[in-house]
Amino acid sequence: MAFFSKSTTPVKSQPPEQDGALPVHVAIIMDGNGRWAKQRYLPRIAGHRAGVDVVRTIVEACAAKGIRVLTLFAFSSENWRRPEAEVNLLVDLLLTSLQREVEKLHKNGIRLRFIGERSAFNAKLIEMMSSAERLTADNTGLTLVIALNYGGRWDVTQAAQQLARRVEAGEIRADDIDAAMMETRLCLHGLPEPDLFIRTGGEQRISNFLLWHLSYTELYFTAILWPDFDARAFDDALASFSSRQRRFGRTGDQVEQAKGA
Repeated sequence: MAFFSKSTTPVKSQPPEQDGALPVHVAIIMDGNGRWAKQRYLPRIAGHRAGVDVVRTIVEACAAKGIRVLTLFAFSSENWRRPEAEVNLLVDLLLTSLQREVEKLHKNGIRLRFIGERSAFNAKLIEMMSSAERLTADNTGLTLVIALNYGGRWDVTQAAQQLARRVEAGEIRADDIDAAMMETRLCLHGLPEPDLFIRTGGEQRISNFLLWHLSYTELYFTAILWPDFDARAFDDALASFSSRQRRFGRTGDQVEQAKGA
């Protein structure tokens, strides 16, 4: 994915807003590439290529604003149901984009992390993902999480299986398992849960994305197709987030009292 153009200079991340006006972690379903291409009588892959440029725009915006984590749903476990030719082109696009952009991401202090079941991909792509993670592991700027062959149900299932094996081995008791222990086995372990979820393209569902982690996430849906989702549209989503009162089970009065304390 062409996250940065050749002329891009390194962006120094600023600390997140202390008053909660900005999300710390943004998660996005990038929907609408195919429909964008169809509207223009172009092949679907043209929409995916156009969407890559938007990824670069949003990554740059997050880094400049001090957003600490950006998670992008690039390829779901259900996307294998698409036509084989499209799937192959998507995988090729990912591979060539990684080859082209990892060094630029590294120079900009961005840490890359991939989540999902990697075994379905070819060995070259798997090694490229691992290599990119190793290269950028110590970077302290934006953490860019790419979800590939990921599904929320799969994530919870594999976490439960890991804990079940520990029970079978006698390392823990079933009664020891709680939400905190489950979280340690999920793909996003060690990162804050998403504050803001954005879905482009007009659909209003989360489509098996980060099911565990979206419990208290603010949801934002827009009809804008992903290739048209620019920096201004992203600002609109952030403005919607900043206008909301996040109560986490408390009353509105309690939230306001806590702010004034």
